[in-house]
Amino acid sequence: MARINTNIAGLIARANLARSNENLDTRLQRLATGLRINRGADDPAGLIVSERLRSELKGLEQGIKNSERASNVIATTEGALAEVSELLNSIKALVIEAANTGAVSPEEIAANQLQIDSAIDSITRISNTASFAGLKLLNGSLAYSLSGIDTTNLVKTQVFGASFGDRDSVTVDVEVVGSAQTAMLFMRSDFSSGGGTDGVLPSTVTIEIAGPNGVQEVTFISGTTIDDIITAVNDFSSVTGIEAARNNPSDVSSGIVFNSVEYGSEMFVSVNRLSGGSSLVFAKLLNDAPGPIDWSATSTYTPAETDEGRDVDVLVNGALATGRGLQVAVRTPDLDLSLLLSESFGTTISGTPESFVITGGGSKFQLGPQVTGLQQINVGIESIAATRLGGAYVTLPGGGQELQFLSSLKSGGDNALVNGRLDNASEILETAIDEISVIRGRLGALERNVLQTNIRSLQASLENITASESAIRDADFALETSELTRAQVLTQAGTAVLATANANAQTVLQLLG
Repeated sequence: MARINTNIAGLIARANLARSNENLDTRLQRLATGLRINRGADDPAGLIVSERLRSELKGLEQGIKNSERASNVIATTEGALAEVSELLNSIKALVIEAANTGAVSPEEIAANQLQIDSAIDSITRISNTASFAGLKLLNGSLAYSLSGIDTTNLVKTQVFGASFGDRDSVTVDVEVVGSAQTAMLFMRSDFSSGGGTDGVLPSTVTIEIAGPNGVQEVTFISGTTIDDIITAVNDFSSVTGIEAARNNPSDVSSGIVFNSVEYGSEMFVSVNRLSGGSSLVFAKLLNDAPGPIDWSATSTYTPAETDEGRDVDVLVNGALATGRGLQVAVRTPDLDLSLLLSESFGTTISGTPESFVITGGGSKFQLGPQVTGLQQINVGIESIAATRLGGAYVTLPGGGQELQFLSSLKSGGDNALVNGRLDNASEILETAIDEISVIRGRLGALERNVLQTNIRSLQASLENITASESAIRDADFALETSELTRAQVLTQAGTAVLATANANAQTVLQLLG
């Protein structure tokens, strides 16, 4: 039947033409933008996933930039430290030259002192001026802030890294669980039991005394008192690293103790009889007892001619630290520090820890795409000014020891060349050189093993996540161009069909004649 009020064919043609036009618009939009998903309606689930991936990509890109910037900061710092290292080496050469007094005049030594003053001033200047984009690097502004340190127990404290997490501060507990010891050998002097006189050698003896610094041979004739032996041993203590004293200061029959000047497992003492003295008895304590010796308690010692020292054993926040003499180092994911213990604290097991607090400071590097402690590293760089560098225990002229720094080598300082304490100056310099080397090594390890590997890891993640995001969101041009051709054909065909459907209604006019 022929009806003109409704054009069903036209409606069908128009609906299909609209869909074809919509499809054509979609293909044109995707080809124009290069994206398969331009709005949520294109792929709701795909949009959610791709937006999350895009967010992660931004974090990865910034993490790479942060790591590269951190590497630049470290490179700048290391360059300044390299100059300080050269200055320290030049100072060392000047100190060694000044020790050659048989061939160097006082005027030359004075000239060397001027060079040392200039070099030390340059080190302090580098400490104050080394910077990166306005960030001071070596003046202590990147060091950790510490409070509550009892310097009578913890003589020197260096914090290289501390993780605060959600805490405002970090409490550090230091407890000695194993005392540091010097190497100790004991010689009996109760010669009356053999018909002699207590404290007086019954026969001539030649002995070799060896220690960490060197060896000395010495002969003591019959009748020499133990006090004379002690004086002779102490006179060449700088040569051997060994000193002597009475086992009991008030009793000449108590014997002599030969001990290393320093503490630690690297220290040793050896007393070897080369000739004579067959009646002399040397012994060491068992079970690392600290002394003095009780000659009546035969189960506590054993005959010996050598003994070694012992490193301190320390718990730092429950973690067993590495000891080297009185020096302690601990490195955990949350804490990285070095401590120099006092002699009294490092040789006493009291059961009571010494505590201090890290209240803040340090430098934080954000290396990952998320702001979490697991994707951050914390580094402390202490000041390298001459008043902070090279802190070492040195022996004072009147006896005793004191912590002194590189600044003491300047004119007017305790260890200036004109004062003749070149052994102290050399020890401070060695400590300063070691400190700079350790800082450079730590920063180098951080750059090589953390930053560079982090950059490579993030770049790999960036590549893979970019590929994943592209697979979800980017348009496939081969597919889209074929779909565009199809949409164009359908649009043209739909237009022609709609025109035909509209023209069909005119055929009813033929029925009117």
